[in-house]
Amino acid sequence: MRLRLVKQNTNFDFFSRWKLWLGISGVMMVVAFASFLLQGLNYGIDFRGGTTIRTESPRPVVVSEYRDAMTALGLGDITITEVFDPNFGPEQNVAMIRIQAQDDQEAVTPELIAAVEGALQTARPDIKFISVESVGPKVSGELINTAILAVSLAIGAVLIYIWLRFEWQFAAGAVLALIHDVVLTIGVFSEVQIRFDLAIIAALLTIVGYSLNDTVVVFDRVRENLRKYKNRPLKEVLNMSINETLSRTFMTSFTTLLALIALFVLGGDVIRGFVFAMIWGVIVGTYSSIFVASAILLYFGVKRDWSKPDANAGNQYANIDA
Repeated sequence: MRLRLVKQNTNFDFFSRWKLWLGISGVMMVVAFASFLLQGLNYGIDFRGGTTIRTESPRPVVVSEYRDAMTALGLGDITITEVFDPNFGPEQNVAMIRIQAQDDQEAVTPELIAAVEGALQTARPDIKFISVESVGPKVSGELINTAILAVSLAIGAVLIYIWLRFEWQFAAGAVLALIHDVVLTIGVFSEVQIRFDLAIIAALLTIVGYSLNDTVVVFDRVRENLRKYKNRPLKEVLNMSINETLSRTFMTSFTTLLALIALFVLGGDVIRGFVFAMIWGVIVGTYSSIFVASAILLYFGVKRDWSKPDANAGNQYANIDA
C-alpha cells in the first residue's frame, strides 16, 4: 500500500478566489514590513557587533545573579538568556551572555573578556566558559551589506533565469513569490524576536532555492499543458497543472518538514534559528508556489498563439524544453 498525502486525480479549484489569496498575501507582507520598521530584528553579534559568551554551570542559571556580577564593569547593554536543550544533562545549565560593542572598537580586547570571566567566577566559582565570539562594529556593518547583496543577487538571478526559461509573466510570478517568502520570513523573525544572524541569511537563500524549485515544477507543467490544450482558458490550464503536481509538491514538503522538525527538536540551540527559518520557509514556499506565483501568472496572462508576433510576451528562449 502506497502512502499518499494527496489522492490522485484531484480537481481542486485554486482560482475561484485567487484575488482573495493575493489580497491575504499582500496584507501579510504589509504586516511583516510594518513589524520590521517598528520592532526591527533581534540582530546577532554577526550584525550588531559585540561579544557573546556562552557559559555552563551545574547550578540553575539565575539571570539577576549574572547581571549583578557584571554591573560594576560598566559594559552598557547586556543580554542574558538561558539556553534550553533536550540534550542537556541535569547539571548542564547553559547561559548566553551578549555584550554590546564597546566604543566602536574593532575587536573586543582580551582584557575585557578576562574581566567579565573574572566577575562571573567571583559570583559563581563553578562556572565554565564554553565559547567566546566577538565581532567589531565595522565588520558587522559590512556583513549586513553583504547579506543584502547576496539575497538581492539570488532573486535577480532567478528573474533572469525564469525570463529566459519561460516568459516574462512567469518570471514576474516566480520573483514576486520569492519576495513574498523572504518578506514573510523576515517579518516572523521581527515579530517573535528570534536572533537574526548569518545562519538566517543562509536559510533565506535556501528558502529562495526551495520555493523556486516548487514554482518551476508547477510552471513547467503549465507550459506543457498550454501547448497540449491550446483552446482551454488559462485559468482552467493553471488549475489542471497545479492539481497534477499537487501530490509531488506536498510529498516533497512533508518529507522535508519531517527532517527539519527532527533537527529543531534534537539539533540543539546552535542551529535552532536556522531550522526554524527553514520550517517556516518550506510552509510559506509551498503556499506561494500554489497560491501566489500562479495567481500572478493568471493576472498578467500568457501568450497562447505563437504564430502572431508579440513583443511583450516571451522571447526566443521560451520554447526551450527542460
